[in-house]
Amino acid sequence: MAIKERLSGNEAVAYAMKQINPDVMPAFPITPSTELPQFVSSYIANGEMDTEFIPVESEHSAMSAAIGAESAGARTMTATSSAGLALMWEMLYVAASNRLPIALAVVNRALSGPLNINCEHSDSMGARDSGWIQLYAEDNQEAYDNFIQAYRIAEHKDVRLPIMICQDGFIISHGVANIELLEEEAVRNFVGEYNPEHYLLKADEPMAVGPYAVSCYGMEAKRAQAQGMINAKQVILDVAAEYEKVSGRRYGFFEEYCMEDADYAIVAIGSVCGTMKEAIDRLRAKGIKAGLLKVRVFRPFPGAEIAKALKNCKSIAVMDRSESFSAVGGPLGAEVPAALFQAKNTAEVIKIVYGLNGRDFTIEDAEKLYKDLADIAENGNQSEEEYRYIGLRE
Repeated sequence: MAIKERLSGNEAVAYAMKQINPDVMPAFPITPSTELPQFVSSYIANGEMDTEFIPVESEHSAMSAAIGAESAGARTMTATSSAGLALMWEMLYVAASNRLPIALAVVNRALSGPLNINCEHSDSMGARDSGWIQLYAEDNQEAYDNFIQAYRIAEHKDVRLPIMICQDGFIISHGVANIELLEEEAVRNFVGEYNPEHYLLKADEPMAVGPYAVSCYGMEAKRAQAQGMINAKQVILDVAAEYEKVSGRRYGFFEEYCMEDADYAIVAIGSVCGTMKEAIDRLRAKGIKAGLLKVRVFRPFPGAEIAKALKNCKSIAVMDRSESFSAVGGPLGAEVPAALFQAKNTAEVIKIVYGLNGRDFTIEDAEKLYKDLADIAENGNQSEEEYRYIGLRE
């Protein structure tokens, strides 16, 4: 039976952590994810969890300890944001290449500089090629649901990769919203016990973790790691189908909102999608066929599936809450057009950067963007800009 609550995104994810009750959590505080280890340590102190909490001296140490615990056979989680994730950089690659299914709650925040503590996707997007699965949430409910599904995906025998569960800093993490929680027994039954096949403390199986790989073996290891990411696509869908039976909530690679007959579509990630949906409802009432494709899974990237969902659109805007400094747009702005090209989709595509350092993106901004898409569909893209900013003070 669902438990109806009002929780912030951080509270919701911490509650999921409590319900899962993993073996180990090393963590170091950083805004706006600090509440996650605070809540968990309180749960432990109150006897509601028996997770081993390890206070460490930095985020690099947090991921190092997580790697050690997971290598030893313990189900492990941690949390971070922004520069904390950047400080973990070396160890992110170690965790992924060692095939350790660690769960990392990322509360998205801008990377310096200038110093800023507000929402941006530059932290997790910067780590997009580190070998971690990445799930993104639109709201508090999705952040909770994603975390509960995370271990089932990461620990699957065909995957064995670490996973980031991302939510927008402050907008989701500190914003309170209505939410439906599962009962603890339902969560425990869904997630199950962790029984790794190989681990360092297995007495009858001596092994090494992270040894030096000579040229004869290193490339094969990377190919095997890549196969785990390829396999994750089907596992994500299978886990989502099982979760729907438990929760009644459906998830996939992405959500299609009013896409059945959409002429103009926006592709976006995270909390901005709620703003888009409100704008779409207003435009639909005026007869404008606007739609949204909300990306939930960024790694593995579902390019072919996205291209298929957009195949009937006349014009498309791809939105990034991060700047790649590539001179051609953001990460989503690179991968979606590439997928459309591969699928021989000839729709007009524009690339947008928005919301950096927490800059607001309003319903009015969304309505104007859809009107721009309608003009582009009619007259072609007249701009010579490779990509554009929305909400920029000139």
